[in-house]
Order: sequence, then C-alpha cells, then structure tokens
Amino acid sequence: MKKLAVAFLIIIFSSCEEVFIDADPKNDPLVNFDFLWSEVDQKYSFFDFKKVDWDSVYNVYRPQVNSSTTREELFNVMANMLNTLRDGHVNLRSDFNISKYENWFLDYPANFEREMILYYYLGNDYKITGPLLHKEIEGVGYVRYGSFQSIIGEDALDYVFTTYKNSKGIIIDIRGNEGGDPANGFKILERIIKDRKIIYRHAFKNGPAHNDFESFNDVYLEPDMEKIRYDKKVVVLTNRLVYSAANYFSAICRVYGIMLIGDQTGGGGGAPAGSELPNGFHVNYSSSVCLLPDGYNIEDGIPPDIKVDMTDEDKLNHIDTIIETAIDQF
Repeated sequence: MKKLAVAFLIIIFSSCEEVFIDADPKNDPLVNFDFLWSEVDQKYSFFDFKKVDWDSVYNVYRPQVNSSTTREELFNVMANMLNTLRDGHVNLRSDFNISKYENWFLDYPANFEREMILYYYLGNDYKITGPLLHKEIEGVGYVRYGSFQSIIGEDALDYVFTTYKNSKGIIIDIRGNEGGDPANGFKILERIIKDRKIIYRHAFKNGPAHNDFESFNDVYLEPDMEKIRYDKKVVVLTNRLVYSAANYFSAICRVYGIMLIGDQTGGGGGAPAGSELPNGFHVNYSSSVCLLPDGYNIEDGIPPDIKVDMTDEDKLNHIDTIIETAIDQF
C-alpha cells in the first residue's frame, strides 16, 4: 500500500508539473493580447487625431482570443486589431510572420511608372551618382531619389548641383520613396534653402493617457553656406507612396515654399518605438506627434501645390504627366 501511495503521489505531482508548465503566463494568449492592447493604449500617439476608440476595438477583438488560441491565430487577431490604427509605422513581428498596415495605397493612382521613366525619359545616357539617377531634360535637371535608406554623400551632392548649375532648375523625384534616414533629406535641403526656420514642432508621448505628451520642441533647419549650393528653382514630385522620412522631407518643402507636384504624400508623422510581448512577439507603434509651424499635423500626408494624376491616355503614349507638368513650371 505504501508503494502504491508513493507511486500515486508521483503521478499526481508529475501531472501538476505539466499543468504548471502549460499554464506559463508568458505563453497565455489572453495575457499577451491584454499586454499588447495596454501597451499600445498607453504609448500610441494618434488616438485623438485619428478618432480611434481603442476601448471599442478591445471589445471587438478580445472575444476572438481564448486559452486555446494558437500562436498563429493570436498573431492574426493582433495584426487585425493594430490595422485599425491605419498607421504604416505600426507593425507586429514574430518568428513566422510580419504584419503591417499596407496596400492602402491601392485605392489611389500609382502616379509613377519606373520603367517608363527609364526607357522614355532617361534612356541610355543618364548618370548614377550615389543613390541618385539624373539627367538634363529640356534644360531642366531631373534627379531621382528612390529611397532615403540609401545614404547620400556630400560628394554626390557636389557633383549633381555642379552639373546642373546652368540649368533652368531641378526636379527632385521622390515618388515611391518610403523613407529611411531623414538626414539624407536634410543634406539636400540645407543646400537649397536660404534662411533658418522652424521646420516643425515635435512632442513625444510621456504618460498613460491618450493626450499625455511632453512639451513641444521646435526643430530648426538652416542653410549650409560652406558647401556647393543650388539657388535656382526646385520642384519636388510626390505620390501616395512617399512615406515616413520622405513625408518629413515633403513637409519641410512646404514650409520653405518649395513646390510639390503630384499626389498627396502617404504620411507617417510619428517616431517609431517598440515593445516586446511576453511570448516574444515585437510591436512597433508611433510614439510622437509632429506639427508644422502653422499647426498642420503631418501624419496623414502633405498635399501637393499642383495636384496631378497620370492619365491612362498619357501612359499609353509613354508620357509621365507629372514630370511634364513639372517641366512646364520652368
């Protein structure tokens, strides 16, 4: 009997150990869902601006999770919940998938065809200087900068601005530029602008309530008079895929009166921050607000000075309507 009792206790305690292991709160779907919701609730910066009722979002998605929800099912529910924020700086990452708010731009004209530009505008005699593709078109310097993730060197800018010093002006095409390092845009602007200005006011989230922000800080930009400069007219081409750091570049152009032609930019005005969930998932979210000196919030994008869509007829005739509109400004 004593041996049977010991054996019974061993079985019982072994079973309990399995239960304790399975009940590890780090892997509990409900614990992780609540962690994510609370983390975003306290640290995301655009609830009021976007008029998102985060409590109502919780009531929609929390019932979709239970103790038996798999990791992949949990990931999908979380991703769908985060997409209600309509924010390209919000994403969820796991060891098996990455989710982010995308494809929203499919509701708008692309307003950019790379192959058309390469074949019918640049041809075989364009130059590649660092990340810049460029050529003179009808007396105007055309400069294509596809991503601010590609570092631009001072020597490259020296060469480009020297090359087009006798042109009518320069077109800077950033259509499809989804951002990267804002410093790359600043390097260009410092050679174009003529005076020091406040370019935007910036504030980080610093408390749990949706409107808890630190005091706004004024950010200035000033011309670099020690480097080769370009003092003629500059026009910038934009579309809906201009995002994040490229959106900031467009916003600064607006402050300085540099003409924007094309479509409204895609936005992205909050500095990304991130957290790790108990189960190892990672979430990124916007953690700040950026306002132009006139109070305009850049999160939803910068409207152009001249709104132009590429027409189907022009595309059939291999005409980039936006480039042609820009050339007409000189």
